[in-house]
Amino acid sequence: MKYNLKQYTVSPDATIMDSLKTIDVNTKGFIIAVDEFEKVLGILTDGDIRRAFISGISVDDTVSKVMKTKFISLRKDASIADATEYFKSSAIKFIPILDDEDRLVNLITKQQMHSLLLLDIHADLMYEFERLDENIVDHEIFQRPWGFYKTTVMNDYFQSKIISVNPKSQLSLQSHNKREEHWIVAHGTGTMQIDDSIIPVVRGSSMFIPKGAKHRLINTDEKESLIITEVQIGNYFGEDDIIRYEDIYGRT
Repeated sequence: MKYNLKQYTVSPDATIMDSLKTIDVNTKGFIIAVDEFEKVLGILTDGDIRRAFISGISVDDTVSKVMKTKFISLRKDASIADATEYFKSSAIKFIPILDDEDRLVNLITKQQMHSLLLLDIHADLMYEFERLDENIVDHEIFQRPWGFYKTTVMNDYFQSKIISVNPKSQLSLQSHNKREEHWIVAHGTGTMQIDDSIIPVVRGSSMFIPKGAKHRLINTDEKESLIITEVQIGNYFGEDDIIRYEDIYGRT
């Protein structure tokens, strides 16, 4: 098997307890049942095991009693687009990749597929998907004195964010040396300062902030948040590329 696929497989004669231990190691929430020739016979998720326990199955019963023998799989010469189509279903979290003799040669999870697309990696179904940084899909929400932002995409050449500014709040007057920014207002009203220009903004307004330009976003509404989408283009996107000139929260 390719790289460490063994951590995702068990024998159909293994016990449910063995399968739970394997799932605990791989941390993906599923296992694939294979025979001695690595031919895939069925799949089993932690949800399947939970439902089996409810119906009376014990930890000493075998995987063969609860595994699903009907499942989605792809041949190794299929395309990434084929996998993308299957992952449109909320019920499909992973897809085994098989050779012409139904042997397991790879697998891809929905999280890995999203990471592949966000990182703009062009690959086939024999790519080592486990090398991908899956955390890129689950960026946290970061609180700020003026509201919050959430990064939605980050790779080597662009970053996108959702920025929400609380009523009567504002970002600092700032600039960036290593990136330009493109903003679109999705909700709310306010004003945008770019260098010496003050521009009123409403839903649908778009703005371009060149590298080095001083800029600030102000929410002028007393009740509604001002929400924008932001796309940064450049060669560095760290928060330390923020030069603050004025800030009502004392961060200069």
